[in-house]
Amino acid sequence: MAQQALPERGARLGRPRGAAAAQETVHGVVLLLPGGPETGTGRPSRLSVAAVLPLARRLVRVGRSEGLTAHVVHYRHRGWNEPAADPALDAEWAADEVIRRYGDVPVCLVGHGMGARAALRAAGHDAVVSVVALAPWLPAPESVLEPEPVKQLVGRQVLIAHGTNDQRTDPELSYRLAERAKKANRDVCRFEVHTDGHGLHHHRSEVQALTADFLLGSLFAHGFSRPVADALAAPPPLGLRMPLAAGFGSSLPR
Repeated sequence: MAQQALPERGARLGRPRGAAAAQETVHGVVLLLPGGPETGTGRPSRLSVAAVLPLARRLVRVGRSEGLTAHVVHYRHRGWNEPAADPALDAEWAADEVIRRYGDVPVCLVGHGMGARAALRAAGHDAVVSVVALAPWLPAPESVLEPEPVKQLVGRQVLIAHGTNDQRTDPELSYRLAERAKKANRDVCRFEVHTDGHGLHHHRSEVQALTADFLLGSLFAHGFSRPVADALAAPPPLGLRMPLAAGFGSSLPR
């Protein structure tokens, strides 16, 4: 008897954190998109999911009073798998699922590495109001037939942060993307995390605080901190090479 093919695993949302977990009204959702390799159709690594959990916990603590809920997106496959762009499709599905569960609430996509590219790609979803791309993995221009799209970012608030010593994803490529996106959408800023690498571990507290500040400002109209507001208002290259200061956000909840 011929062996039947197993059905493809679907994407899913990790357990809710924040308002939904406490059975409170949800007023905004942040979807965390983990990193991953360029190719691979196997099950995603648990380590990649675990890597974004500290940020998820920080964000729901900061957004507790606003009714924020966080979910980690569990992909169908571990890799990007060009041209399928599997994680971007899963991010779009996750935004649909948010609307199904919670109604018409604003969504912020926060991704790291491959997940940051997925967040940028999926930004065109109607529910998405903002994107945080941390150390985004982006293809070199000479390796692709068409440049990475930016038109889906129009109407969204976009923050990119990249370590200057990143040896896995080229920070200059994220600058070039931000420069192109800024021409179509003034609500784009980019911060450089000096001396930090791909994982942004050396300045983790500052990166988490920057993400929290941007999330509160974009989802709940809190108003941005002065550095973020300045970065959004400044023309290139100033607003796209803004240094992330040591101790940034030290007054925010940890």
